Amino acid sequence: MPRAMAEPAEVERLTIRAWPIKQFRIGSDETRFGSLEFAGGLEMTSRDRDFGALSAFRFLEPGTRFVGVADTGFWFFGTVARDETGRPTGFENFTMQQMVDDDGDVIGEKWNTDAEGLAVRDGIATVGFEREHRVSEFRLAPEDMKAPLRDVDFLVPAHELRRNRGFETITFAHPHGIHEGARVVVSEKSLDTKGNIFAAIIEGPARGVFTVARRGEFDITDGAFLPDGDLLLLERSYSVGKGVGLRLRRIYGESIMPGELADGPILMEADMGYQIDNMEGMDVWRRDDGALMVSLVSDDNHSLLQRNLYLEFILHED
Repeated sequence: MPRAMAEPAEVERLTIRAWPIKQFRIGSDETRFGSLEFAGGLEMTSRDRDFGALSAFRFLEPGTRFVGVADTGFWFFGTVARDETGRPTGFENFTMQQMVDDDGDVIGEKWNTDAEGLAVRDGIATVGFEREHRVSEFRLAPEDMKAPLRDVDFLVPAHELRRNRGFETITFAHPHGIHEGARVVVSEKSLDTKGNIFAAIIEGPARGVFTVARRGEFDITDGAFLPDGDLLLLERSYSVGKGVGLRLRRIYGESIMPGELADGPILMEADMGYQIDNMEGMDVWRRDDGALMVSLVSDDNHSLLQRNLYLEFILHED
């Protein structure tokens, strides 16, 4: 007897409660941190138990509509609400939907849906998964996300990808730059014999594997290309004694080439004296007034000891 058509995975419509973050450095009205200027933020909760574990997101419209993935195997969609000054006030129209297999059935198993990286272009979402390492393409359909269209060759030898340390970064290079819009993947902490981080340009004229210099105890959690062709990386550290740390590093675009070691300057570093948590997701976008914006989200791991945060910064280009 033919198998009945699977019903679409339920689309959950969540109410998100949000409180503004007015100071990035706790107890200080300082707004400028190197080349970054704090522009607002949110702390968020929901009564829905599925909310959280937000590991990557990208704006579908600059600073407003977004799509993201949670490392618990969910898609999420929503809109950043703003006040009359443009500061973020909350997440609206927020939905979550579980990832499904080729039969349309909810997958459920953490090891098979540990989504960590996300890139979006032309209605196609490219997602990086850890544990069961793969890079997959999906057609964006907020009311009915289906199984992947195909898996993509990520070039890095699979045996070099460490468990739970796979591709946290998937991003498109500038379409008119040296990489001609190619997708670039960077692992969290899969290291070569020299202690550098495996990465790859997975298509285009410069297709091939490269590495990113690892600095200190920070691991890579996301990245996005800047208009000038450089790659902005979000990095995180954790220790029992110091708690979590955040770092933003600018990787020179010309160093992102097959066989090369990519590196660049640290733009900002923050510890528990700042309003941060387990910062895992990032996107870069242009505000209506031309300002280049950097947005970050945290993954609370569904822990009572962690928070869901959304932070915005202006990246000054002078």
